[in-house]
Amino acid sequence: MIIPKESHNIINLKVEEKEIKLKVFLNNKMNLSSRLFKKLIRQKNIFINNKPLSNEFYVYSNDIITIKFEKEQNVYKPQEMDLNIIYEDVDVIAINKEPNILVHPTKNHPQDTITNGIVYYFKKNNIDKKVRLVNRLDMDTSGILIVAKNSYAHGQMAEQFRNNIIKKYIAVVKGVVKENKGIINLPIMKSREGIKQVVDKSGKESITEFEVVERFKDITILSLKILTGRTHQIRVHLSYLGHPIIGDSLYGEESDFISRQALHSYYLKFNRVRDKKEIELKSDLPYDIKALIEKVK
Repeated sequence: MIIPKESHNIINLKVEEKEIKLKVFLNNKMNLSSRLFKKLIRQKNIFINNKPLSNEFYVYSNDIITIKFEKEQNVYKPQEMDLNIIYEDVDVIAINKEPNILVHPTKNHPQDTITNGIVYYFKKNNIDKKVRLVNRLDMDTSGILIVAKNSYAHGQMAEQFRNNIIKKYIAVVKGVVKENKGIINLPIMKSREGIKQVVDKSGKESITEFEVVERFKDITILSLKILTGRTHQIRVHLSYLGHPIIGDSLYGEESDFISRQALHSYYLKFNRVRDKKEIELKSDLPYDIKALIEKVK
């Protein structure tokens, strides 16, 4: 019996139970959704001991279950780019995103985005999948960006981001923050103008933890952990408290020392998709935030 090698398109699982329903097994082992299970059945992409699944929906001890994902076409233009990949496995890629670059193409900006660079990287490395961004960062925010290589990995990582992933940011803010640490629990919603987000009692629950890293005369360096993922959450919360991020022209004011908001996603801890091993990623501060700190401290 020849079992195909695991890859971004193939997952192999060994059955240890004496007898179990296939759907129950996949749900226990992979947290596979009913929707994806039905899709894989419809596509005939589930195999038992490298034989196509028939009407037998029970599996037995030492059976090898193979799941295959369909090849996909990317709709975005591939573009060679110097991506700073800080982690990769068969399911995800982690990129340390530079500032001043869009993550995803738009109608007015169809290329020169991180997605265009990933499409090129996928093509070069025979990863025949769509680009699935697990998280997004604003154009002017730098730091760790996660990309999934298949639909299953995207669903599993998205669930972690909603519930139990640990993500931290560094921000350089205006003024001296007095408390050493604290929790900002203020609801956020879109403003009537539709451009900015605002703190409003009618908004969605938004929780940000902060801790002072260092204080200087007129600025504070903060480490922040977001427990909810609202648009512009950190920027809105800090501005509302009177400590806008330096260089944030939307929620504060422009700076002579940096051309964008001094916000960087520097830490991420998650469980690897297939074996649940804990992965901890860290990203150094980019050059412009380091230069800002040297100028204003």
